Amino acid sequence: MDRAQKEQVVEELGQIFESSGVVVVARYEGMTVAEMQALRAQMRVAGGAVRVAKNRLAKIALEGKPAASIADYLTGMTVLAFSEDPVAAAKVSDEYAKKNEKFVILGGAMGDTALDPAGVKAVAQLPSREELIASVVACIGAPASSIAGAIGAPASNIAGILSTLEEREAA
Repeated sequence: MDRAQKEQVVEELGQIFESSGVVVVARYEGMTVAEMQALRAQMRVAGGAVRVAKNRLAKIALEGKPAASIADYLTGMTVLAFSEDPVAAAKVSDEYAKKNEKFVILGGAMGDTALDPAGVKAVAQLPSREELIASVVACIGAPASSIAGAIGAPASNIAGILSTLEEREAA
């Protein structure tokens, strides 16, 4: 890898560290290519990505970035999992670590906040952006449906009374 390629990798990593909602650092020593492809596929479905980079280049890219606190985790065979959604990469990484003992979460960063393995697990427990939007929409819609039901109830009661009176007159 020549100097220009290294500079390009540092630039790409810098953009990843700036634009990602969460970055998870994990050790992947002993994983097969098929296992790594499965992780990449799961992360892609969730809207994230996985990147293996030289630790030295990643440390250079971290200088001055919000996620600079993860530089200590970059030793040995490490992989970076990241996503714009602040929960997606942590969720996928946590689920994958439960299934594959060779994938060990070392820590991560969520903006300026450094995360240890327990912190990554706690972030993974949070609802995703889509789940939060759905719950907000449900909260907004619930009062409206209650009002519609309350407004329609008297009309329904009157219709029931009228139909009972009709049945009595017919009989």
